[in-house]
Amino acid sequence: MSQASPSPFSTLPLAPATLENLQRLGYLEMTAIQAASLPHALLGKDLIAQAKTGSGKTAAFALALLANLNARRFAVQALVLCPTRELADQVSNEIRRLARAEDNVKLVTLSGGVPLRGQASSLEHGAHIVVGTPGRVMDHLDRGNLKLDALNTLVLDEADRMLDMGFVDDIATVAKQCPPQRQTLLFSATYPEGIAKLAAQFMRDPVTVKVQAQHASGQIEQRWYEVTESERLPAVGRLLDHFRPASALAFCNTRARCRELVELLQAQGYSALALHGDLEQRDRDQVLVRFANGSCTVLVATDVASRGLDVAGLAAVINVEVTPDPEVHVHRIGRTGRAGETGLALCLASLDEMGAVGRIDQLQGSASVWHPLAELTPASGGRLLPAMVTIHLQAGRKEKIRAGDVLGALTADLGYTREQIGKIDINEFATYVAVERRIGAEAVARLNQGRIKGRSIKARLLAD
Repeated sequence: MSQASPSPFSTLPLAPATLENLQRLGYLEMTAIQAASLPHALLGKDLIAQAKTGSGKTAAFALALLANLNARRFAVQALVLCPTRELADQVSNEIRRLARAEDNVKLVTLSGGVPLRGQASSLEHGAHIVVGTPGRVMDHLDRGNLKLDALNTLVLDEADRMLDMGFVDDIATVAKQCPPQRQTLLFSATYPEGIAKLAAQFMRDPVTVKVQAQHASGQIEQRWYEVTESERLPAVGRLLDHFRPASALAFCNTRARCRELVELLQAQGYSALALHGDLEQRDRDQVLVRFANGSCTVLVATDVASRGLDVAGLAAVINVEVTPDPEVHVHRIGRTGRAGETGLALCLASLDEMGAVGRIDQLQGSASVWHPLAELTPASGGRLLPAMVTIHLQAGRKEKIRAGDVLGALTADLGYTREQIGKIDINEFATYVAVERRIGAEAVARLNQGRIKGRSIKARLLAD
């Protein structure tokens, strides 16, 4: 196990153009996981690295696979397997930014929810790097669209989550089609038993590095409340009424508990949505977009569903139930209090869960701070509604829609101010735009009467 303090990227054997690009991107010092893993990875060693989401792990494996790449050789030389489409997209964007120093590095993303045909033709034109989900990568291997005989780097990202989702056989199938002399880099937030088995199957003398999932003291305020089972779900509404966070991520241990809590919160007038494994991809996309753009206050999620989710400026995390794994607890609360901001972690625990609380205290090296439920009183001002609402437009990248087109339609054509418009998200077939709550219904009516890029596009308001 090793823990490294941040040091400059210039201490690594990286090409001058790569160092220059890192500086342009604002990557001046390595994060702890980068400093612990990159020296080994750049020497070509197999690596098991344990670090939480948001710790800089993508750059750690991206810089290693880019250093191994020969851009003049038009063949797939690196494959990154990710558990979900969202994470595959995030990883692809990050690798593209880091690859700017290289000439013409071609990356293809292979994940579900997108037609196979377009992906097959992208592969036909040649690719250096493939990022994808196990199922879709296997589809392309089976069809002969993807060849891995020139592969020199295999990355398993969020390997613990891929195990949770039952991808172990798929990973084995893909790994068997990679050359045995490749380098394998495995990244995982937690270290369940299955990871050791996976490593024994696919890796050669891996170096293990671990960066403790800890947060700067004082950055996240943790408050614990003892509850009975019947008090647990109603207590979530009391926490929201008392602290009035602009955005809160509430963790439950099961999908059933997620659904139960969302129903209760919606009945109480909160803007709450659920994120769990039963959701269709389209519904999952909409939930994530609405939470990230400020048009939903509370996202209720399971640990598996929320991995890879990174929402800027998250005000609070609510642990509705205590997780039996203390590292998962640290991972949960680390979603708030990022980028130098302070965060709030509110935790509910019954007497049955005190053993798990003790393990969390041990890992964190500090005792839990308990508060009585009775101190929770509703703040004045009534139910806090999200500042924004989301408009769904039935056109996306396929129709060549750009964010500027949507912004122009709302500001130049319809006369709204730039300040009234929030985040604009464009995917393959749909566009989501956040607007101030009070103009939502009117903006939808006016968009339906007007045109974007010279054509009429159907608009509707997304409601809970």
